[in-house]
Amino acid sequence: MLKGINPILSPELLATLRAMGHGDEIALVDGNYPGQEHARRLVRLDGHALIPVLDAILSVFPIDDFVPEAIFRATVKQDRDALDPVHSEIIACCGRHEPDRRVVPLLGADFYPRVRAAHTVVQTSEPRLYGNVILRKGVIYP
Repeated sequence: MLKGINPILSPELLATLRAMGHGDEIALVDGNYPGQEHARRLVRLDGHALIPVLDAILSVFPIDDFVPEAIFRATVKQDRDALDPVHSEIIACCGRHEPDRRVVPLLGADFYPRVRAAHTVVQTSEPRLYGNVILRKGVIYP
């Protein structure tokens, strides 16, 4: 345990977050997502839902402000505008940490290849469908 560090952030996940560089992306996926199949590197956080994991990561993870879009969410099938409760919670959580950043919906055809290219995939036990988000790492300014 560490002071000021959310205990959801396991040693493996903390090391991964620290090792990532500017522009690297991390995908947080639900329990139904084919994480093993899509991940270059897989960190499992069994027993944890998506939103607490997202909140813990955003407590230490800078979001890229060099690009116009750096936070992405999955969509409900092919409906870009549909907001399931999990999507509303993703948007609210990201808004608390990054109030000036928009959460961009990505259709499956765009979302899945981006997950496959991500630095790391974090597999949660989130039971809700389409509970998936991608974060692009920014920098810590001097």
